Amino acid sequence: MPPNRAPESPGRSPEASPHRAHHRSRRAFDRDEALAVALREFWTYGYETTSIASLTKAMGINPPSLYAAFGDKRQLFGEAVRLYRRGHGRQLPDGPDARSAIEEMLHHLAADYTDPSHPPGCLIITAAANCGPGAQEVKAELRALREATKEAIAVRIRRDVEDGRLPAGTDAQALGTFYAAVVQGMNQQACDGASQEALESVAAAAMRAWPRD
Repeated sequence: MPPNRAPESPGRSPEASPHRAHHRSRRAFDRDEALAVALREFWTYGYETTSIASLTKAMGINPPSLYAAFGDKRQLFGEAVRLYRRGHGRQLPDGPDARSAIEEMLHHLAADYTDPSHPPGCLIITAAANCGPGAQEVKAELRALREATKEAIAVRIRRDVEDGRLPAGTDAQALGTFYAAVVQGMNQQACDGASQEALESVAAAAMRAWPRD
């Protein structure tokens, strides 16, 4: 004789609850991995043309999950910029003099801008290149980062002028702007498909413009 069984509940079990399943699916993603995907989207397409729809599709999540994890698109972009700077941002390296530091930086960028493991060029330079009136805050933020890099180059050059490593009449600000322009040009060349070797040649040519004693 079969054992007695407790009567089955006519309702759904807790595991089958649509609410619980939906709750699990909203959190079933790795935040760091999703942020890395968002960075690639912004890097590839720019800030303004990257939509919430394209972000959520690439990240494999729904809009409510994106908003819950990152806030809005602007906040997500801010996190993506910080992630980019940790992994790809290149501060002017410490070196015995400005020339060696700038040369090292240019050769590093020649490799990084053409690295096939990620989109070409530099997020800081390209992400807000074609932003309209609604994205001026983003444009200003990235411009400030570029200006900070340019100023760091000029400061390093100015120190060498003061220490006598460069001629007294060297215009540190103009030279800093020149090398910042070289960096931006290398970015555009990389986006246009230039190879690492081609950018290495650009870097070498730029260093031949260094002031002589």
